[in-house]
This record gives sequence, C-alpha cells and structure tokens, in this order.
Amino acid sequence: MRNRAGCRGYTATAGQGAGEARRGLQRVKAALAAAGAALLLVGGLLGAPSAYADAAAPPVLADGFGLTQVGAPTGSATNFVITVRTAEVAQEHHIRILLPAGYGAEPAKRYPVFYFLHGASDDPANPAVAYPALTRSTSMITVIPDGGLRGWYTNWLDQSTAAGAQNWENFHINQVVPFIDANLRTLASRPTRAVGGLSMGGFGALHYAQRHPDLFGQVATFSGADDLSVDHMVMRGAVVATLTNAGAPLCGNAVDASCSLTFGPTVSSDAVFGTPYPVLNADWRWNEADPSAHMAALAGTGIAIYTGNGHGSPSTMEFWVESAARHAKESLDALGLPYHYVDYGDGSTWGGDCHGGHESGCWAQDLVDYVPRLEAAFAASS
Repeated sequence: MRNRAGCRGYTATAGQGAGEARRGLQRVKAALAAAGAALLLVGGLLGAPSAYADAAAPPVLADGFGLTQVGAPTGSATNFVITVRTAEVAQEHHIRILLPAGYGAEPAKRYPVFYFLHGASDDPANPAVAYPALTRSTSMITVIPDGGLRGWYTNWLDQSTAAGAQNWENFHINQVVPFIDANLRTLASRPTRAVGGLSMGGFGALHYAQRHPDLFGQVATFSGADDLSVDHMVMRGAVVATLTNAGAPLCGNAVDASCSLTFGPTVSSDAVFGTPYPVLNADWRWNEADPSAHMAALAGTGIAIYTGNGHGSPSTMEFWVESAARHAKESLDALGLPYHYVDYGDGSTWGGDCHGGHESGCWAQDLVDYVPRLEAAFAASS
C-alpha cells in the first residue's frame, strides 16, 4: 500500500437540491466575472490586490457578494478576524483569515486556499481555532468562516425558527468564497482550493465537497459526522441534541475547557433536515445529506479521514465518530476511490496532547499530519 503526499493514496489505519446548487454556482461565477472588472477599476483587488498601508496591520478588504463588514479587522497582518453581516444568516459573524508570513512582502505571489470549518459550539473569534499547523504554513491561505454554534453547514429546512435566517451553505459558497477570491491573492481554481473541518465541520467539509465538486479539489474530515444514515441514529441524535439544547456533552470543538450549555435558541428537532425518523421515508432529507452515501461525488477529489476511538467506550462521542468514519471508508472501498485514512485509536502513538477522544489535542495532531500533505497536493497542482 502506498502513501502519496497529495492525499490521494490509500494509507492503512494507524493503530441535494442539485439544480439549486448548479444555479447557485452559476450565479457565483457570473458575480465573480462582473466583480473582476469592477475591482480592477477601483484598486485592482483581483489583478493586483491592494498593498498593506501598515505592514503590521491586516489588509483592507472590500465589501461585496452580500457581505458587509462591521468595524475594523482585529489581530495581526497574518492572523486576523473580520466581522460581517449577511442577509443569509441572522446576526453578525466572524471570519478568521490566516495569511502566510511572506504574503505582504511578495505582492505578486498568489496562494491556494484551505477553508477550515470549525465544530459545534465554537466561533472563529476564538484564537484557539487557529491551530499551530495552520498558522505555520508558508504556502497557503487558511480561511475559518463562522458556521454557527450549530449551523450544520447547510441551508435549514425551517427558516422561521427563533434562530432567524440560517442559510449557511449560501453564506459560505455564494458569499465567503468569492469574497476571499476578490480580496486576497488566491489561486482561485478547484485544484488549489480545499475544504476540511472537525466534528460538525467535518460533516460540512464532506457536504460542501460533494455538493460543489467543481469548487474543491481536496477534502478532509477530522472526527467528523461522516454518517447521517438511519444505520447511524446516534449521529442523527447528536445533531438533534444541538438543536434542542440537550447536547452540551456533544460540543463539537471544545478547543478550550468550556462547553456552552446551550447552542442558541431552542428549535425543533426537524429544523435542519426535517424529521430524523425513518417513517414512510420521511427522513429522505437526512439521507440526501448523508456524506457516507454520496462518496461517489468525490471521484477525482483528494480525500482524508481522521478519527480516534474514544478508548472503545460507547459513552464517548469519538466511539461513534470512529464508526461513522469507518462507514465512510467502506463506501470509498466499495467505489474503489483512493483516500488517506488514519485511525489513531486511543491516541497513545499519535503524539502531542491526544488521548483518543473528541478533543482539540487530537485535532492539532491531525493537522500536523494533514497540512504538509495538503501543501504538497497544492504544489503538485499549481
């Protein structure tokens, strides 16, 4: 068995609204083409992005694609957070942007982009979401957009809940991606754009890569909700728990010691994908969103899956995550698609502060392994 640095080779374990999606992508491409000419006239953000007015400050980004910035960016020139408003999702939202150290000094150089999706209960304003392996990269831009405390990286079925508008997929795909390409010196192509995420964000990464295969050339899921089928009702239960605020133990990021007792206003268990119960096929939306059932959509995409085992205890979230990851792997095997798969078990041989649970210490190590592979895949394609 081979392990190729481009995330495409098999590695043994270590221990649709399709029409709507196409129309959305056509709108994005048209908007990008129109914005390109306009931005060239007002400062060359696409052709020659504006230089730093202050080398120690974040670059100035222009509003657009339905995003309006609130206040000034906070942070450094290479690790900063912007706050935006959008009609697609209620309230204000943070986007953390990590630029390579040489970004300001090399005004002609362009970079691939990694969209990193956080887990439930977290916020990109939390500095801990910028894992060391991401901040140390010198060859790619990393964007960490807000996915909500329990947004689940999708457009909710019910838009009339107490949570307000919840069109997360529209926000990320139709707004954030073109906004980043317009404002930063990106290599805006499928081979040089990747999406990955942890826990809830792991589901989001697979969901976006499967629904928008012409946008992302690489996808990674770290302890992700990789299976939402009726055969994995525990994972459905985890989603429902975040909606009904019964899921404090299921906080999907927990990069610090705190875990919010609530995920926002309590909403119906049916708010995101409709009823999770397989009665008279009423759960078809869950099946449509189930990553493990749509792995064929990832043909030609670099795939990476990481999981621990929660010490083999059904009382831990990672125990069920491992099962979901295994189901996704089995789907890939049945299709004959290549992938990079790591099950680090109890974490004892994974290094760092990983103990095999649903925890940031393991995800930090996952990224230590994954980021060089992703950088190599970008280098081979750019």
